[in-house]
Amino acid sequence: MIVRVSQTGPVDATFQAPPSKSYTHRALIAGALASGRTRIEGPLRAADTELTARGLETLGVPLEWLPGEITVAGCGGTFPTPGEVTVDCGNSGTTLRLLTSAALLARHPVVLTGSARMLERPVGPLAGALQALGGEVAFAGEPGFPPVRISGRLRGGKTVIDGSISSQFISSILMAAPYADEDVELTLPAIPASRSYLDVTADVMLRFGAHIERRGYEWFRVKSGATYRGRGYRIEGDYSSASYLFAVAAVCGGKVAVTGLSPASVQGDRRFLDALEAMGCRVTSGRDAVTVERTGDLRGIEIDMSSSPDTVQTLAAVAATAGSPTTITGTGHLQYKESNRVGVTAETLRRMGAGVEVTEDSLTITPAPLHGVAVDPHDDHRTAMAFAVLGLAVGGMAILEPECVEKSFPGFWEALYGVGLL
Repeated sequence: MIVRVSQTGPVDATFQAPPSKSYTHRALIAGALASGRTRIEGPLRAADTELTARGLETLGVPLEWLPGEITVAGCGGTFPTPGEVTVDCGNSGTTLRLLTSAALLARHPVVLTGSARMLERPVGPLAGALQALGGEVAFAGEPGFPPVRISGRLRGGKTVIDGSISSQFISSILMAAPYADEDVELTLPAIPASRSYLDVTADVMLRFGAHIERRGYEWFRVKSGATYRGRGYRIEGDYSSASYLFAVAAVCGGKVAVTGLSPASVQGDRRFLDALEAMGCRVTSGRDAVTVERTGDLRGIEIDMSSSPDTVQTLAAVAATAGSPTTITGTGHLQYKESNRVGVTAETLRRMGAGVEVTEDSLTITPAPLHGVAVDPHDDHRTAMAFAVLGLAVGGMAILEPECVEKSFPGFWEALYGVGLL
C-alpha cells in the first residue's frame, strides 16, 4: 500500500487529538501493579500500547478493552506468572524498557525480546542499575541489548543511572520502585534525554498513590511501601501526535485547531508550539483546544529540542518550508529510536532538494525549492507522518508502508481524509 500526497492550499480544519501514548503506557503499568481495579478512560489503543497490554497479560494481569476504556485487575505488586515467561515487545521500545524493571516483581524469571530493530536498541545502562538494586540480568545475545532475562528481586537502595540515551531507563526503575524492599534513590550523572517524559512518569505515579522526592532531573527517591491503588484515570490528549496536525497549518498556511489537549500538561512536546510561534505562526489556547494559524512567511530558528524528541522530524519538515535556515539541537539520541531518525530525515530532505547538515547533536535545514519523492519510513511512524505533512506543501509525495502509523496514531490518515487533505 502507498499513500500519495498532493499539494494543497491554505487550510481551515479542526481535529481531535488522539489520546497520549506515553500516559497510556504508564497508566497500564501502574494499574497492573496496583491493589484493586483500575478503569482507564480514553486510552490510546494503538500497536505500541497493545504490546504493553499483552505484555502485562503475559505477566498474569487480566485486562479488558472496552469501547472507550480499558479495565485492569491489579496484581498488588507481584506478577502471578506461572513459570518463566517470554514477553514479545515487538517494535515498542517503551514496552520493553518500562517492563524490564517491572519484571523483577514477577514470581519467576522473565525474558523480554522484540523485533529485529528492537534487538539493536541498547538497554545496558538500565541493566547495570537494576543489578545494583538487586536484579539479575542476563543477555541472550550481544551484551547490553535484548533479548534480556530478568530474575532476582528488587531490593532497592541507591544507584547511579545514565539516561543520556533514553529517559525510559529512569522511568522504568521509578515505576517499579514503590514495590522495592527499601526506598530507591537514583542519581543521574548527566541531563537525561527526553527529560520531560520523567515528568509524565512522576505525574502518573503520584496520581496512583506513589511518593516521590526529586531534585529536578538530578536525583529521585521513591518511598518503598507507598504503592499504587486502583482508581479511575482519564488519559489526556497527545501533544506528540497533535504536532503533525499543527504542522499542517504551518506548511500550508491557514488555521488548524486541535481539541482534547490539556493546557496544563507536563508533556514536553508542547514545546513544538513554541517553535512554531518563533517561526511566525500564531498560537492560541482555549480551555480544551489549541489553534495554530499562519498567514505570513515562516522564518528559520535555532532551538534545543532535547526534551521534545518526538517532534524533531515534524519541526524539520516545517523548517524545510521556511525562508531561512533552522538549526535543531539535542538530536543525538534519535539514532536509537525505531529508526535512525536524524539520518533518515536528512537523507529524505536532501532528495527533496533541501540543504541539510548533521552533527553529532544537531540538524540544520537550509530551505531550497522542493519536489516530492517516495518516502521509505523504515517502519517508523513518525517519519511517515512528518513527510506526509510536508507533502501537503510540496505535492508529489508517496509514503510507503503507511500502516506503520498504527504504532501511535492509528487514525492519522483518516483524520487527513476527513478534512479533505488526502
